[in-house]
Amino acid sequence: MKRTMILSFIMATLLSACFVVPGGRGGRGAVVVPFLPPVVILGEEPYYSHSGFYYHYLNNNWYYSRSRSGPWSDLPRDHYPKEVRHQGRERREERRRDQDYRR
Repeated sequence: MKRTMILSFIMATLLSACFVVPGGRGGRGAVVVPFLPPVVILGEEPYYSHSGFYYHYLNNNWYYSRSRSGPWSDLPRDHYPKEVRHQGRERREERRRDQDYRR
């Protein structure tokens, strides 16, 4: 019976394409960390919220937490998005190029 329950849990985790880590205080329970979408668009701050988790982007690395104030854990690389975009950055760079061109 226990073996079937453990196998069911493992299969459900693998099929849902999530990352399971020990969770809770004292290491009780498990936390299932979902993949980030293929494209993440960040605003002014390097934080992203998805499926009840907060993600922090810092120096090309991703960290996750249940709370925006932490504690933060490393996100596995296979959960990283394929592309990170910064909202508003294109406009700033375009204005800078225009100013440089006018000089």
